[in-house]
Amino acid sequence: MAFDIEMIKEVYARMPQRVQAARNILGRSLTLTEKILYSHLDEGNASRIYERGNSYVDFKPDRVAMQDATAQMALLQFMQAGRPKVAVPSTVHCDHLITAKVGSSEDLTKAELENKEVYDFLSSVSDKYGIGFWKAGAGIIHQVVLENYAFPGGLMIGTDSHTVNAGGLGMIAIGVGGADACDVMAGLPWELKWPKLIGVKLTGKLSGWTAPKDVILKVAGILTVKGGTGCIIEYFGEGVTSMSCTGKGTIANMGAEVGATTSTFGYDESMERYLRSTDRADIADLANSVKQFLNADPEVYNDPSKYFDQVIEIDLNTLEPHLNGPFSPDLATPISKVKEEAIKHGWPLKIEVGLIGSCTNSSYEDISRAASLAEQVAAKGLKTKAEFTITPGSEQVRYTIERDGYLNIFNKIGAKVFANACGPCIGMWARVGAEKEEKNTIVHSFNRNFAKRADGNPNTYAFVASPELVTALAIAGDLGFNPLTDYLTNENGEKVKLDPPTGFELPLNGFAVEDAGFQAPSEDGSHIQVVVSPTSDRLQLLDPFPAWEGVDLKGLRLLIKAKGKCTTDHISMAGPWLKYRGHLDNISNNMLIGAINFFNDKSDSVKNQLKGVYEPVPKVQRQYKADRIGTIVVGDENYGEGSSREHAAMEPRHLGVRAVLVKSFARIHETNLKKQGMLGLTFSNKDDYNKIQEDDVIDIVGLTNFTPGVQLTIVLHHKDGSSDNILVNHSYNDQQIEWFKAGGALNIIRASVSN
Repeated sequence: MAFDIEMIKEVYARMPQRVQAARNILGRSLTLTEKILYSHLDEGNASRIYERGNSYVDFKPDRVAMQDATAQMALLQFMQAGRPKVAVPSTVHCDHLITAKVGSSEDLTKAELENKEVYDFLSSVSDKYGIGFWKAGAGIIHQVVLENYAFPGGLMIGTDSHTVNAGGLGMIAIGVGGADACDVMAGLPWELKWPKLIGVKLTGKLSGWTAPKDVILKVAGILTVKGGTGCIIEYFGEGVTSMSCTGKGTIANMGAEVGATTSTFGYDESMERYLRSTDRADIADLANSVKQFLNADPEVYNDPSKYFDQVIEIDLNTLEPHLNGPFSPDLATPISKVKEEAIKHGWPLKIEVGLIGSCTNSSYEDISRAASLAEQVAAKGLKTKAEFTITPGSEQVRYTIERDGYLNIFNKIGAKVFANACGPCIGMWARVGAEKEEKNTIVHSFNRNFAKRADGNPNTYAFVASPELVTALAIAGDLGFNPLTDYLTNENGEKVKLDPPTGFELPLNGFAVEDAGFQAPSEDGSHIQVVVSPTSDRLQLLDPFPAWEGVDLKGLRLLIKAKGKCTTDHISMAGPWLKYRGHLDNISNNMLIGAINFFNDKSDSVKNQLKGVYEPVPKVQRQYKADRIGTIVVGDENYGEGSSREHAAMEPRHLGVRAVLVKSFARIHETNLKKQGMLGLTFSNKDDYNKIQEDDVIDIVGLTNFTPGVQLTIVLHHKDGSSDNILVNHSYNDQQIEWFKAGGALNIIRASVSN
C-alpha cells in the first residue's frame, strides 16, 4: 500500500480534464512535461498560454521532501508561518549529517550521539506539524523518495538540488530552497518561470560496459554545467523504454549538473515493475488507467523539433562508457580517450580510492552489476589495487543486497561499507590523510566533483563514472585502464580480462527490510512542544529580516568580486559546516570563504575598506554590519551553481549584504536570494564586470520605482574620484518585488496569518 494514495487518486482523477483544457488552449499536442505542469496549475484548468522562459506561473505541488541539513532552516521558517499543520504531504530524511569514516555501524552510532539535538528537533517538529520522519540510517532522501513517494505524473518540490532524481519515476520533481518549501507546506502556491524544453531522444539499447550513467555523462558534455538552466529535459525513444526505472533515476538525478530545472520520462513497463516491486501495486494500477496522460502525445515524439526548444539524439548502441572530470561534472571523456587526456593534462594515473553508491547510483541493479565485477577478482586471481567503498542508498537496498550475498562479495575484496547516507558525496568523509593536501585521484559514482567536494583536499582529482566502471578502475588502480580493451596481470603473472558486468534490474526474491526507519507523525500535534535551547550552537530560532527602507541603496562597499566558478560550495561550504545548518549566525562564519577574490587570487581574503588590510570574508562583513554599512557581492557566470542550499542566500542576508551582481545566476540560487529579500542583479553588459574596482563605493539607483522588466542603474564611485554608471538587469516580477520590499517572502506569509 502506497503512502498518500488518496492524494494520488485525486491527481489522476483531474488529469484528463486538465490535459484536455491545455490542449484546447494551445491548439496542439502536448509533451509529457506540459501535461504534468498544466495538471498542477494553481488556477485549475488552463485559461491562457504560458510563454516558455518568460511567464511566471503558480503551481500546486503534490508533496514536499526535505533532507536534514536543509530541513532545519526550512522548518525553522515554517514555525514562523503560524500554521498548525502542513498543507501537503511532507517528509524529512536524516541523511546529510553522518560522517563516513570507520564503517556503517560505528559511523551511525557516532552521528546519533553528535546530532541528537538536531535529530530530536526534526523529529518533534515533524511530529507536531504532520510530517513523515525518516531516521538517521534509513537512507538517502532521493532513494527513499523513489522507493516510497515518487509517482508518475506527480509534481514534487524538495530542499535538495537532486530532488530531480524522482523524474526517473515520471515525476516533475524540482529542487528548491527552504523558503519555497515553507510556502507550499503553508498552503500557498509555488511560483516557477515556465521552463523551456529540451528533448533527448535515445535510440538503440545499452549493453556491455555502458550504463545509464553514461547517458547523462554524455549529455553533460554536450550541455555543460549551465546548458540546461531554465529547462526541463524530457527523455524519449526506444532507448528509454528498454532501460530500468532506477537507471532513469540516475539520469534524472544528474540533470542537476547541467543546471536543468528537472528531467523526466514517460510512464512505461519498467516503472510499473518498479512500483510493484516496492509494494505500490495500487499506484501501478492507477497509473495504467491514465497511461496516455503520463506520456507525451504520439505526435510529439514523431516530430520532436516542433515541440522542444532543443533536441539531442544519442545512439545507445555506440555510446561509450564515460569518465567526467576532474573538478567539473561536465568535462566528459570517453573511456577510450581517458589515458591520453590524463597524460596530456597531468592527471594522476594511480587511483587511490573507488567509491560507489550515493543518491545517484545505489540501486539494486547498480550494486548487482558492480558485484559481478568484484566477484571476478578472486575468480581471475586478481587483487584490488585501490581502496573501495560502498554507500547504500537506503536500508531497504542495504538489507536486500546483504540478504542476496552482494555485501559478502564486496567484503572479500576488502571493501568498506558506509552508512546509508550521503557521506563522501557531500564532503562528509573523514578521509585519512586528506589534510596533507597531496595530489591524488579518486573515481566515484556520485554526481558532483568540484574541488574539495568529497574530502576537502583541493588536490584530489575526482572523476565521475558508473558504478561498474568505478569498480573496474578500482580493481585496476589505474585511471588509464580501459576494461573494454585492456588486460590485467593477475597474481600468477597471467594476462586476464574482466568480463562485462551483469546484474538484475530488481531482486528476484523481492525487496526486504526489517526496520525501514520511518516514524509517522501524530494525528494531532497541537500538544507537542518544540524546544530550542537559547545557548545551542546547533539550532537558533529565526528573527525576521528587516524590510527595505524605501530608498535607493547608496554608499555600499564591495565585499568581494568573485573570480570564475563560484558554486554554493564556495558560498556556503558543506562538510564540517553541515552541523551548523540550523544556526544561521554560526554557519555564517563560512560565508564565501571558498570564493576566489579577483584582486588577489586568494580565497577567504578580501580588503577591509575601513582598515585597508586583507582579512577573512566573514570577519570583514561582520565589521561592515556592525558599522551599518551595506555591501555588494560581484560574481561571474552561473553564480550559485550546485546545491539548493538556501544558506548561501541567507548568510549574506543575515550579515548585511544588500545585493549580488553577477554575469548570470544558477536558477535555484537566484530564487533563494529573492525569497530572502535580497537583490539579485545581472550585468546588462557582461564586460562591465571589469569596471568593478576593489575600493569602489557603490550606489544602486532606481529602486524607488522598482518595476518588472525595467533596468536599474549602478553607480561606481572609484577611489580616484571618477565614476562609472552601468545598467543592470533583474528578473523580478510584481510578487517578487513585494518580497524585496517586505524584507523576504516569509514576512508576507507571517503578516497574512496575523491579519
